Amino acid sequence: MKSIKGPPGPRWQYGRTAWTSCSAAMGKIIFYEGSNFQGRSYECSADCTDTFRYFNCCNSIRVMGGHWVGYEKPYYMGYQYVLGRGEYPNFHHWMGFNSCIRSCQMFSPYRGAYRMRIYNRPEMHGHMMEFTDDCPNVYDRFGYHGIYSCNCMEGYWIFYEHPNYRGRQYFLRPGEYRACSEWGCMNPMIGSFRRMRSSLM
Repeated sequence: MKSIKGPPGPRWQYGRTAWTSCSAAMGKIIFYEGSNFQGRSYECSADCTDTFRYFNCCNSIRVMGGHWVGYEKPYYMGYQYVLGRGEYPNFHHWMGFNSCIRSCQMFSPYRGAYRMRIYNRPEMHGHMMEFTDDCPNVYDRFGYHGIYSCNCMEGYWIFYEHPNYRGRQYFLRPGEYRACSEWGCMNPMIGSFRRMRSSLM
């Protein structure tokens, strides 16, 4: 198998917590062109901005370690898929819409507190609610169908298009998101969200 040597990732500092990209020793993901781990396979242990050089399509994945986000398009664009440790025999198992994985990123494990504020208007205006735990139904808890902006104060979070953690996924690292386009979505309708935790891996 061919190991993909991606560029070094960024480093974030938030409060007392260092957000550092994983080194190759901390995580590994294997992409397979065929379903059920068949066909050509490629091993990746770092960020990769364009996987087209290494495989044409991806129909199954093994995550050996680390927190990964796969993207439908190069340079971390398009549909996002949050991948925890385990086996994915076909793209339906990672809630994929097709067999395209064109870039990927790895993120360091996080075991601290989780805190996020969501707003029903852009620029972090309007009604605000703070969360420290998972939310299977945004409307039931928040009273609005849309999240127009948010402030991820602590921890990694995952937004889902539909309730009960279904549909398109959006990965959020700590920071301010003043419009839904800043987390890769043109539609503010978010049905559920949860913390990205080791227990999901």
